[in-house]
Amino acid sequence: MYSDDYDTEGGEDDLCTYGDYDSEGGEDDDLCAYGEDDDSAATSDQVNYVCLKEEDIRRNQKDDIGQVSTVLSLSEVEASILLLHYQWSVSKVNDEWFADEERVRSSAGILEAPRRPRPAATRKKVRCGICFESYPPREIVLVACGHPFCSACWTGYITTAINDGPGCLMIKCPEPSCSCAVGQDMVEKLASKESKDKYDRYFLRSYVEGSRKRKWCPAPGCELAIDFSAEGTRSSNDVYCSCSHSFCWNCSEDAHRPVDCDTVGQWVRKNSAESENMTWILANSKPCPMCKRSIEKNHGCMHMTCTAPCKHQFCWLCLGPWTEHGDRSGGFYACNKYEVARKQGLHDEAEKVREMAKMSIERYAHYYERWASNEKSRKKAVEDLRKFHSEKLEVLCDIQKATEAELRLIAEAWIQIIEGRRVLKWTYAYGFYLPQGPDYFKQRELFEYSQGEAESSLERLHKCVEKELEPFETAEGTARLQKELDDAFDAAAAAGTSKDVLKDAFTEYRKKLICYTNATRNFFKNLVKVLENGLADVVVPSHIPT
Repeated sequence: MYSDDYDTEGGEDDLCTYGDYDSEGGEDDDLCAYGEDDDSAATSDQVNYVCLKEEDIRRNQKDDIGQVSTVLSLSEVEASILLLHYQWSVSKVNDEWFADEERVRSSAGILEAPRRPRPAATRKKVRCGICFESYPPREIVLVACGHPFCSACWTGYITTAINDGPGCLMIKCPEPSCSCAVGQDMVEKLASKESKDKYDRYFLRSYVEGSRKRKWCPAPGCELAIDFSAEGTRSSNDVYCSCSHSFCWNCSEDAHRPVDCDTVGQWVRKNSAESENMTWILANSKPCPMCKRSIEKNHGCMHMTCTAPCKHQFCWLCLGPWTEHGDRSGGFYACNKYEVARKQGLHDEAEKVREMAKMSIERYAHYYERWASNEKSRKKAVEDLRKFHSEKLEVLCDIQKATEAELRLIAEAWIQIIEGRRVLKWTYAYGFYLPQGPDYFKQRELFEYSQGEAESSLERLHKCVEKELEPFETAEGTARLQKELDDAFDAAAAAGTSKDVLKDAFTEYRKKLICYTNATRNFFKNLVKVLENGLADVVVPSHIPT
């Protein structure tokens, strides 16, 4: 959420001189001088992946099969077997084939010619190798190896393999000693419609799951795949699926720039680790001197009684038997024996360990609460963006007499807020694991400065798109803001300080929003760059006081 008490002194007006907008120029190009870096426009959209729908996957799969089939002079069924064997890598198939064709045929189960003549040429009936019944040759089905099996046994064999899972894509001849591959043509010929549909799904998914360059989007319910083999110049591993989910290509966790995958793994494990429970127990409880069961004291006096069946009574401070305590030892809320022992240093080590555990918990809670808060704000921003598209966009177009393309900047602002919240969330994990070396305090100062600048810019943008847009969603609110702007213009004109052009309130809002969006984008771009460089340097804008 935005911050109402954000200090705009030296901030808003310095970020963008939106009041000096030149109406003769291009509106979207000249709205904000803060803008992009010189090379950002050329590289911001050059990603190194593409999102694939099911039809895209099928088309690419068919193209790869056709290419291998043409180059190696094989049938499409044989090309499919080869590609499955080499995890859908066309280049590897070609390299291995031309290096040693015989070895590739043997390992993939593709025979150059049938090893046995068809049974029709040798006898009237043929015995099936599974059920051992004799059948006319027309009821016997063969693959390239020539081992005879009846169609019913083939159907049962293939159906069982399909029901067992994706391994059906690599099934071999039922003859135990035979390595001849069974291709998709046999499935089409002998399997039921239900089994064919299953096989088809396995075959389609193998194109993604069997390749190192493709992955399914991990978002629940999303059926899109990501192909990371597309050309591009981006070095980031963050992937933004068309379903709006973002994730890291390396570890498949939520996108987490500027934090590396190892740090994310540590943080995720820490958030769910039993070690955190043990740290809390150590910091907030003491063991019963008799049965060693951990006991938490959350209120009351120092007289403790362990639960049944132990029921041992002891002093919380010194852990001595309560029979040795009472008025003579300081009463129920103090312990003279403990104070004497502490002065002698007898409890120093235990108290030191307990105090360090408490400090560790407090430090972790500080970073975790802010990490979780930004994640909550990010999810709310996602929902607000959805509501804008489904509920507010059409109304706003009608009231402001604008097209959806002209109001795209509002959606872009929400997208920047979502991305900013994601980055901010992971900066708290970065701060928690910041190495405590010789330059720790200097690095922490730089980290907190960069984080604070980005966060302040994000809060300003969030306030602008969430609260300052509200009046423009009604005709009455728009008229009120326009009157305020007209009155200010008339007052400036009377004082001789106005411009020649009377401004439109919504146009002014749009310029301001674009300015804040660009400024926030640059703040977060600098923040990510600084943290990924290990806090080696920080770019401090000249208009920001240090």
